[in-house]
Amino acid sequence: MAAAGPSGPVMSREEVDRALARLSSEYEAIESSLLALQDHAGRRLLEGAELTGETKERWATAEPAIPLLWAHFDAYGTALDTARELRGRRRWPSPGDLAELTDLLRGSGVTVSGGALPDLARPLTGPARLSEQISLEQLVERMNGWYQQVIEVVSASDAVWSALPARIDLLSAEAQRVRSLARSVGVTPGEHPAGDDLERLLTDLAALRAEVVADPLAFWLPPRGRPANGRPDTSRYERAERELEDIRREVEAVLHVRDDAEDRLLRLRDVLSRADRTLAEARAARGEVLAKIAASEVPAVNGPAAVLREQLAAAAEHHRAARWHLLSPLLDDLEQRADEELDRARASLTAVTAPLAVRAELRGRLDAYKAKAARHRVAEDPLLVERYDQARRLLWSAPCDLRAAEHAVRRYQQAVTEVLVPGGQGGPSDRGGETR
Repeated sequence: MAAAGPSGPVMSREEVDRALARLSSEYEAIESSLLALQDHAGRRLLEGAELTGETKERWATAEPAIPLLWAHFDAYGTALDTARELRGRRRWPSPGDLAELTDLLRGSGVTVSGGALPDLARPLTGPARLSEQISLEQLVERMNGWYQQVIEVVSASDAVWSALPARIDLLSAEAQRVRSLARSVGVTPGEHPAGDDLERLLTDLAALRAEVVADPLAFWLPPRGRPANGRPDTSRYERAERELEDIRREVEAVLHVRDDAEDRLLRLRDVLSRADRTLAEARAARGEVLAKIAASEVPAVNGPAAVLREQLAAAAEHHRAARWHLLSPLLDDLEQRADEELDRARASLTAVTAPLAVRAELRGRLDAYKAKAARHRVAEDPLLVERYDQARRLLWSAPCDLRAAEHAVRRYQQAVTEVLVPGGQGGPSDRGGETR
């Protein structure tokens, strides 16, 4: 059994060889990671940026670990070279060699300097010391902690810088294009709400880019407990993207107004003209109803809407002056109100002419039943002739009493029905029916 020393049992030759192989692999992995960190774009950007906020604080803590990593890596390499040299002296190392190798590979045989550490690095190593003795295992554990601290800041910052500034620049360029288009149709600040929104959006995008560049970690969303697997926070960018889309639709709507304004104005004039003609027809019909229909309540007919005519004149002036941003909402409102005005005129005409329609319906019904009586050769029945003449006098007299006429038509209709009852052989006079 091998004797025990300060570092525990003395390692055997095979254990030494396995430990050296493992430490050599670790050395190569650490070297590869440190070189990748040295060339990392995020580290170079952090070193050259004017940082603020959370990123400034975390980088101020993490950056001093980089030279410490290299210093400890050099100490690790020196210890590993010493162990290799000692092992290479003899094929079969002596007990003294094995004891020395055990102390070097397992014990606190590595000397690291602490006297030149920056103040910000003290939290990484503890109180200031000129040097300390640690084991290779402790050395690797310490380097892993520092590396993780640095790579989290570097990787997160690089991910945010890769994801956001270029996209913000593209969105700003698109916003500038929309602004040029908006100005061509008069959508400008102070003149149109979309112009104000666009200027505010451009200001917000510039501020957002400056914040992202100066403090990328403020836009990093690490999952709880796993910061390395986080993602950039793009919510403000996406909100700005949606706002620009809304503004673009508003500007395009104004553009459509410019392209369609003349046709829409022509249609508006036509609709209002039809409404005026319909109202004039309703007024004329009202006079006819009052003259021809007795005891009928005929609604009054309003005149044309003067306000709509004034607004139509204002819209035409906006069209001549190319004030598309003012014409757009005015046309939308005018089109709706003009259609409502035409519907109102038609409803007024229908309401006014309702008594005439009732009279026409009664006349048609009377003639229809007379024709029916004629087909059955009973039209000359004295009672039918009397009742037909009475209804006709009421319907074709002026003014016409609609209630009396409707009653007379109904009596004639009833008489015709009674004459045509199946099995009936005699006329109404044979059954002693009414003559009045």
